[in-house]
Amino acid sequence: MGSGDGQLWLLQCLSGTLDANQEIRIAAENALKQASIEQGYGVELARVIVNKELPVGFRQLAGVLLKQYVKQHWQEGENYTPPTVPFVDKAAIRSLLLSALDDPCGKVRTAVGMAVASIAAWDWPEEWPDLLGYLLESISGQSNLNRMRGALRCLSLFAGDVDDAHMPSLVPVLFPSLYAIVSSEKAFEPAMRRRALMILHSCVATLGVMSGAYQSEMRALMKPMLKAWMEQFAMILSSPVPLENSDDWGMRMEALKCLTQIVQNFPKITFDEFPVVLFPLWQTFVSGLSVYERSLVQGSQEAFSSLADSDGNDQSTEALMIQLLEFLLVLISSPRFSKVLEKHVGELVYYMIGYMQMTEEQVQAWSSDPNQYISDEDDMTYNCRVSGIILLEELVEMYDLGLQYIMDATQRRMTEADEAKLVGKRDWWKLREAAILALGTVSDSFLSAKVKGSTSLNVELFLDKLLVEDLAAGGDCPFLHGRALWAVAKFSPAVKEEKFEQFLLPAIVGLGKDAPSPIKVGACRALTQLFPRVNSAILRPHLGQIYGALGMLLHEASEEILHLVLETLQATIEADETVSASLESTITSAILSIWAHYVSDPFISLDAMDVLETLKNVPGCWKPVSSRVLIFITPILANPHNQPTGSVAGALDMLAMLLKHAPLEVVQPAHDMCFKSVIDITTQSEDHSELQNATECLTAFVNSGRESLLTWSGDPSHTMKMLLEAASRLLDPGIESSASLFVGNFITELVQQFSSHMAPFLRDLVMALVARMQTAQMPGLTMSIILVFARLVHMSAPNIGQLIDLMAMLPADGYKNVLEYVMSEWTKHQGDIQGAYRLKVSTAALSLLLASGHSKLAQISVQGHLIQSSTGGILTRSRAKVSPNQWTRIPLPCKIFSLLADALLEMQEQSGPAAEVDEDWEEDGSDDDPQEENHLEEKLVKSSVFLPLEQFGGFMNESDEENEYQEDPSQATDPLNQINLSTYLVEFFKNLAQQSLTAFEELAKESSDREKMAVKAALGS
Repeated sequence: MGSGDGQLWLLQCLSGTLDANQEIRIAAENALKQASIEQGYGVELARVIVNKELPVGFRQLAGVLLKQYVKQHWQEGENYTPPTVPFVDKAAIRSLLLSALDDPCGKVRTAVGMAVASIAAWDWPEEWPDLLGYLLESISGQSNLNRMRGALRCLSLFAGDVDDAHMPSLVPVLFPSLYAIVSSEKAFEPAMRRRALMILHSCVATLGVMSGAYQSEMRALMKPMLKAWMEQFAMILSSPVPLENSDDWGMRMEALKCLTQIVQNFPKITFDEFPVVLFPLWQTFVSGLSVYERSLVQGSQEAFSSLADSDGNDQSTEALMIQLLEFLLVLISSPRFSKVLEKHVGELVYYMIGYMQMTEEQVQAWSSDPNQYISDEDDMTYNCRVSGIILLEELVEMYDLGLQYIMDATQRRMTEADEAKLVGKRDWWKLREAAILALGTVSDSFLSAKVKGSTSLNVELFLDKLLVEDLAAGGDCPFLHGRALWAVAKFSPAVKEEKFEQFLLPAIVGLGKDAPSPIKVGACRALTQLFPRVNSAILRPHLGQIYGALGMLLHEASEEILHLVLETLQATIEADETVSASLESTITSAILSIWAHYVSDPFISLDAMDVLETLKNVPGCWKPVSSRVLIFITPILANPHNQPTGSVAGALDMLAMLLKHAPLEVVQPAHDMCFKSVIDITTQSEDHSELQNATECLTAFVNSGRESLLTWSGDPSHTMKMLLEAASRLLDPGIESSASLFVGNFITELVQQFSSHMAPFLRDLVMALVARMQTAQMPGLTMSIILVFARLVHMSAPNIGQLIDLMAMLPADGYKNVLEYVMSEWTKHQGDIQGAYRLKVSTAALSLLLASGHSKLAQISVQGHLIQSSTGGILTRSRAKVSPNQWTRIPLPCKIFSLLADALLEMQEQSGPAAEVDEDWEEDGSDDDPQEENHLEEKLVKSSVFLPLEQFGGFMNESDEENEYQEDPSQATDPLNQINLSTYLVEFFKNLAQQSLTAFEELAKESSDREKMAVKAALGS
């Protein structure tokens, strides 16, 4: 682009992008897009930016386009689009931009700063070595405030990218300049001082990361400047929080962010300097509550609308208080700093409850939109209430008297609420609601302490007061009434049997048509928790009313409340199965109607399906529920092309739910009505959700139908052919990975249930699995196929060598053979396998491979250990580009040995006592327990001699797996799921060592010291 005509053309295009005429605007945008691949385009944009004679809007727009240009064309990487900016253009752009940092227009300075920071991410320091010096010089003098503002803006964007190679030399120069700005309240405007604190925050965060590798060096950098900074933070926080001063709020917020980073990353050297901050911090906490109450809780100011600085950073009252509570949480969570706060904890909880009051904005929003109320409650939308919940939970963990502090504070606040009510204050209920919220937040801790007799809270008296003072008061304060019902749910284990009915009745009334939404929400939560504990004789007289109210709500409730209604209906079904069975047809029909209406809503449709699943498990209901559901979904599956969005995938999901672990009397009708449709969808659909759910249906058909499945059609070979066609489609390398995500379980079931039918296709199956695996774009798909190979290993025992020979004969792109490819991927991803059952399957299969001693395994080399960079430090983008990760290559048997040793080490650590976790990673490790390693040996489980896998059915499960979700169809019945993995590995290593100690030592040579120690402990157990 020529500089004269080119700039004129560029200005015309920029003007065109702002034209009201859509055709002109689109033409201008397309012209700019085409020009962006021409040499000189970026330079011309930079010239527009620095030209003070042009309108600000043009210059700002050019800045945005330049930032986009840098992202797309500056250098190869994420979002890169060729061609790359020529070197001569890069140099010109860098020079022009720096000259514009002192522009008098703040919007232009911001655009320039963003462009400079985006270029610096690529070019500094190698291609732009003088950038940092220029910026430091710019913030050190006061002769050119605009240049200072621009440099600060640029540094605030850029500081987070400074790596460990340059940060140590930067800090001694940068921090004094930042301190001079922050401490000069009269010389510099709040925005400049706040930005200086932002830069400090970024640098301290980087220093904290570096302290992991350079502990003493980072402390040495921070310590000389720490005292002055702590004193400055104290000055910022010392005065009472003003009612209307967003600049003051912004300064406090940035100071608190810096303090949070300093305390988290450098607690040891910060501790001695902390007292100077303690009183100012408390002053901000206490005085801030009155501001918070007036502006937000009472809504007397306009402060409950968000305030932001020129960069869009939130400077509202609530943002400040959230940051303050986050810092307090950091202090309380620290064993060192929590002791400093201990004598103030009672008052801290008292004021904290004040911060947990509902704001007027929340009252208005939640009253007009019940969905938002439930969503904010369930999703823990971040606000002061949520911060308070988290803080109270941490208090109970950190302080022996935490529950007592909370109990005392809530009683004080409830008394104040009663007094406010007596004098007629409109918002009296907010304080009582917050106090109930505080108690309910730690209800589990109170109930546990009650059992142990270690709390003075009279839970029964508290519940009686809720019954008399809140639940009997009608709906005058719906949010308070709803919170009281919520508290009943939280403390339901403490409700005495003779009082269950007294608490049931208000909850049942709360389901009524005219009850406000907060009360309906609380009623659903209370009933859901009360039902499992109430005697059926007490409940049964009320079930008609409950089912009637829930039935009305199913048709009237908004989406979020409907979620709770379905959850409550599920609990109602479980509460009295006799009544549920008598109402099966009514419930099933109603839920199918809800499911059909909300089938495109993944949450409600799944909730509806959960209700049906609960109902089918009621004795005598599986078959009738299945019949009604099949009649409902069969037309959908038979004609999938003319259905509403999500209906087919939803119907398949429903069918899979019915089939899992179903009796044959349920599976056969499902086969007759739906099996062929499911096959057709699997072989023809392009929808990923439909293919995933169809795969799960076929897996369930095979798992539940077993050999009978092949006979129902009258031609076993035809049914087998259909299943193989479905498998072939799902293993097609040409379809998206997401569509094949669940193919592993399906193939595993085929191999296990129809082994004799699958045997002739084993060679083709292995090739298809490898082809699908080599094109997999999702780790979950890769690991599911690895587990198929693991299952093939188990099924091949004791003739594993035959499987190894077969895999070694078959070709694989980029590898010597299938065996080399599969084992390379298997050993690489073994540590990523999720779920205890799957880990058992994979780990045991690896042990069988290693125990086979097959010669072809020793001929394979796989990825070993990461080669540590000689430079160390933080891996930046520029370093990663120059020095990507490199790995050693080690023999496959050694790698398998190492993986098994690592699994054993993890089991040993899990079985041992929980280690004391250091409060942060920069602490010295001088307090480590010297007996820890010996203790591992003592914790090993003693067991019998090594047994073949098929005899492991009698082994005990690990205790933490008793309630694990059954993620694989065969998990519940598979003998492999019964093994104790720690015991199994101990016996495996013992047996391996007995065969040949020399070979054993050779296998162990690539293992880490900790892995070798774990194996040694196993051998000595």
